[in-house]
Amino acid sequence: MIQRISFTALVVCIALLAGCGKNQPDTSAPATTPGESSSSDATAAAPAEVAEEVILEPFDPPQLADLEAAVTWVDQRVVDPLELRRKAEADIKPLVSVEEALKLHNDSAEANKKILSALGRLPDSDNQVDYNATLVRHLNGDAKSTNPLMSSSVSESEVNGLTGIGVFSFDWEMKPLALAAVAVSWQTSSDGMYDKVVLRDDLTWSDGKPITAHDVVFSFQTIMNPKVPVPAVRSGTDELRWVEAYDNQTLVYFHKKPSPTNIWNINFPVIPKHIYEKSVQEDPTMANSEYHIKLEQNPVCGGPYTISSRIQGQEVVLQRRDDWFKKDGKLVRPLQHFKEIRCRVIEDPNTALLALRAGEIEETLLNPEQWITEQTNNAEFYEKNTKVTGTEWVSFHFVWNCETPYFSDKRVRQAMSYAFDHDEMLNKLFYGLYEPAMGPFHPTAWMAPKSGLKPYKQDLDKAEDLLDEAGWKDSDGDGIRDKVVDGKKINFEFTLLCSTTPNSLKVSELMKQNLDQIGVVCNVKPTEFTVLQQLEIEHKFHAAMGGWGTGTDPDTTINIFGTGENRNFGSYSNKEVDELYKEGRKEFDPVKRAAIYAKIHQILYEDQIYTWLFWRNSFYGFNKSMRGYKFSPRGPYSYGPGLDSLWKEVP
Repeated sequence: MIQRISFTALVVCIALLAGCGKNQPDTSAPATTPGESSSSDATAAAPAEVAEEVILEPFDPPQLADLEAAVTWVDQRVVDPLELRRKAEADIKPLVSVEEALKLHNDSAEANKKILSALGRLPDSDNQVDYNATLVRHLNGDAKSTNPLMSSSVSESEVNGLTGIGVFSFDWEMKPLALAAVAVSWQTSSDGMYDKVVLRDDLTWSDGKPITAHDVVFSFQTIMNPKVPVPAVRSGTDELRWVEAYDNQTLVYFHKKPSPTNIWNINFPVIPKHIYEKSVQEDPTMANSEYHIKLEQNPVCGGPYTISSRIQGQEVVLQRRDDWFKKDGKLVRPLQHFKEIRCRVIEDPNTALLALRAGEIEETLLNPEQWITEQTNNAEFYEKNTKVTGTEWVSFHFVWNCETPYFSDKRVRQAMSYAFDHDEMLNKLFYGLYEPAMGPFHPTAWMAPKSGLKPYKQDLDKAEDLLDEAGWKDSDGDGIRDKVVDGKKINFEFTLLCSTTPNSLKVSELMKQNLDQIGVVCNVKPTEFTVLQQLEIEHKFHAAMGGWGTGTDPDTTINIFGTGENRNFGSYSNKEVDELYKEGRKEFDPVKRAAIYAKIHQILYEDQIYTWLFWRNSFYGFNKSMRGYKFSPRGPYSYGPGLDSLWKEVP
């Protein structure tokens, strides 16, 4: 799914990140602003749209023998993402040695490539890895919930990605896979209506109970229970007709219809049936009862780590589970690289950078100012650390509410885009580090238009002409454009919501200054992110600044641009776009699918429901002891193997 991005935090708005290649579904989460963060990440709950009625229709699944007789199965990938990556880089030689890379300052694209080529590699052998090492991670907000179904921030997703279990993941090219650590086999029916998975029989929860197919079915039913407030995880899962456990290991996912997007609907988090079966009936919120409150502090985990300690707002400490990796004293899964992972909560990005420089944390996201200035370019920084960057499919925008009299006309929305000084934003505010955005799909993505679109440039004359054509003129000579709407003259004066962080304010204030030049009054209103998002959900706003990260499939953008969809904050409606989304869900040919979404992109660009601003790169600082980091369109972590790639050398 798509990720909603605030300039304040990594807050999941549609769903969870598919983090660490473990248990997170392909859903979306807001990525960060250009390196900024705030407490919104810690406090933002899933938006208040939990009243939706989701009722599973009665379904009598066929006997497995009957299904097997009627279906032709096609084998799908069951792999260890680390092994997949190891094979991919086997024939790629580093450009410099590790020693040389550690001496380099990342002051050019060439230096960046050299550092990544040497320090971003997996170990040549297990003998290189310090399996007793501790990793100290940075979380820019607290993890409020340790229940994978209840995650509503990226911080929670990061933690639950290590403590939870899931069957599926995807690699750095967004290609789906079943995890070899969890599944024996995965097959899809030739007609696209079923997926069958056989789980391993050596999986256990942290309390020693076996993990079975019945846990997966229970999790599906809990997600689909309308009384359980999990709209984030429910999005996509609700496209399934049913999930059936035929024995402890054999699962079949029943789809409502064949679609190339079905693969993403079966990827949802799993919770232990024996722990939650009765408690969910008594407390569907999974948060308010004393039982659930205690579980939050000491959850039963299905993944490779358990929570050993947790101090709210400060730190979450994870310990590797020997019983996850070993059975009867023998290793049955590749051992995770870190014995302990300490997740330190630091909300302020400047404080986080100071902690990195001091060696108190070992990785952090950097903002453009931190990347470009002496904060990360002096000897003191490079004494303990290095830094790297990679392309990430994360875009920012102004969204215009089409239900307001100001932005219902696309000529006005186009005028907003022409009025804005894109060059000043890109070159002065963001130091030339970002590329201009021209629509929902990154230029390097398979579904993006390959030609014909150019980024908007400021053209105040063009903006004024478009406003004149749309009827917004200064009729009374007071310097403010006005128009008669429903028999009443109104001034073109609107409120632009943005988050409270400096970069959000700078970009929004730039728009205000630009519009002042053409007789439009823009009142910038800094707003706490959870409040801002709720106003967007309720369509109680004129305009807002925000952003989206990428989902693994372009179909996920229907949630944003489809008529009546719950993340269509601007109330945009275009029948042709709606029909194209329907076609995309039916078309299996990848070339034809790409053309469908490219057309959607072109229409959205023409309609300018958003003023697209820029694509944000990933900028990270890493302690020099760290190895193995690799960037994907979702950054260095939110894919398989992601965080599992990181390692430290034996001292």
